[in-house]
Amino acid sequence: MTGTAETEAAEFSNTYKLTVIPIPTNRPNQRLDEPDLIYKTEDAKFESVVEDIVERRERGQPVLVGTASVAKSEHLSRLLDKRGIPHEVLNAKQHFREAEIVAQAGRPGAVTVATNMAGRGVDIVLGGNAENLAQRELRAQGLTQGDEAWEAAWPEALARHTPACTKDAARVIEAGGLYVLGSERHESRRIDNQLRGRSGRQGDPGESRFFLSLEDELMRLFATGAVSWVMDRAIPDDVPIEAKMVTKAIERAQNTVEGRNAETRKDVLKYDEVMNEQRKVIYARRLQILEDEDLHARTLELIDVAAQTLVERSCPSEFPEDWDLHRLILEATQYWPTTLTADGLADSESLPVLTDLVRNDGVEYYERHCEELPGGEETARAIERDVMLQILDQRWREHLSEMDHLRDGIHLRAVAQLDPLVAWQREGYTMFEKLLDSIDDDYLRYVLHVEAIVNPAVEPDLARAVYEAADDPVAGTLALTSQLLADRGTEVDPTVDALNVAAPPSGNGAGGSQRAAQPLAVDEQTMVPTIKAPHEKIGRNEPCWCGSGKKFKLCHGAA
Repeated sequence: MTGTAETEAAEFSNTYKLTVIPIPTNRPNQRLDEPDLIYKTEDAKFESVVEDIVERRERGQPVLVGTASVAKSEHLSRLLDKRGIPHEVLNAKQHFREAEIVAQAGRPGAVTVATNMAGRGVDIVLGGNAENLAQRELRAQGLTQGDEAWEAAWPEALARHTPACTKDAARVIEAGGLYVLGSERHESRRIDNQLRGRSGRQGDPGESRFFLSLEDELMRLFATGAVSWVMDRAIPDDVPIEAKMVTKAIERAQNTVEGRNAETRKDVLKYDEVMNEQRKVIYARRLQILEDEDLHARTLELIDVAAQTLVERSCPSEFPEDWDLHRLILEATQYWPTTLTADGLADSESLPVLTDLVRNDGVEYYERHCEELPGGEETARAIERDVMLQILDQRWREHLSEMDHLRDGIHLRAVAQLDPLVAWQREGYTMFEKLLDSIDDDYLRYVLHVEAIVNPAVEPDLARAVYEAADDPVAGTLALTSQLLADRGTEVDPTVDALNVAAPPSGNGAGGSQRAAQPLAVDEQTMVPTIKAPHEKIGRNEPCWCGSGKKFKLCHGAA
């Protein structure tokens, strides 16, 4: 529902599959839209604008002047000051007074200079807004809206201003209603229509006119034919021109700019479609995990994939003399604590047999690991979901950053005579495949090294008490964790500045990950927060190190 969508109907239909339907106005439109006036120079145009404003103001007609930039509005304001014309300037610098300025822009002789004037959320009432005047009077008396004193004084103040506004409205209507003056054409017809639409609302009389110059950016860049036609005429600078040819040239220029901007938005949408498809896949995957998906079967599949990849990498042919079994064992330990040895695998008859031995070793360790966890299978399923969700989120954030870097330089593919959009689609797909592989690889590394520790739940108040009692917050947290581990019978090396529990070894895995797995420990129900050393940076959205369960930015990061 907007009054200015008709000029963009084609884009709404092609891009968003939406139909634009014009609806008749509530009351007949009485606004008079005058032809554009074109001047040779910008200075001559603004001089004529000021003269027109003076004439309209003398007969009591309110004037709303629209400019295309803050600089132009301030330039016009200085010209009005030189002529001694009271006026209000509405731009980004006056946003706190915006509603009040617009509310009184319809008073007799009021002059308002606005930048890119749209709806602004406040209607311009002819004669002035009585409610706004009453509010201004009560605030000047020191009253606060909503108080008993305000409510008691409100009816009287409103009754005092209403007759005056009604009388002023009749005077404005007699003078011709609100006069909208455009100091130049905008690149988009929609913005011009928004400015014009401030006048003649709900059957009120009104008038509008645009003042242009051949030095305006739109005319200079896109209406070159019309400019040449005017320049060939021996016309003084201060004499305006009214010609249908120039008006049509301006409309063509606006159509050209609108078409160019629409193509830009369409191009951006095409680029975003790649990210949108990737986003759908990741969000669907997260939703499955959040809805308690059983990852047991998926873990077995990943063990099978890892076994095949490890064998293919270390044993490139069917000939045993080409097999590097020591490398195979070393890389297998990156996923699970294998019991296989190079001597035991040397008797394998073929690669499929070797692959089965590695796969079976991984599956046996996985099943045994799940049974040994406190709580058995139920705990194992909860751990698998938590691990997968954390890795998925972390890797997706990294992927978004990498895609942003790719998008910044993808236009350079045009230098190599390649279509940047096609290159973006192809390279984005390749990066997304690597993302999925790295998620699976990291998940398998973590989940087969997780340890569950049975211990009483750490009360947040206890952790906070240790933090507040210690001179060094990190030292206090480490002291708390050391005491908890000591209660379990675990020895703690006092020289270590961070507690790394159950950290899997680092190295290259089946997915080609070059990043070492980070410390990870699991309680009976939830992940134990990682304790970071003083030199390590804690992210704003990471769990706070104090153990409160809140994000760092909402806990100690807030200070």
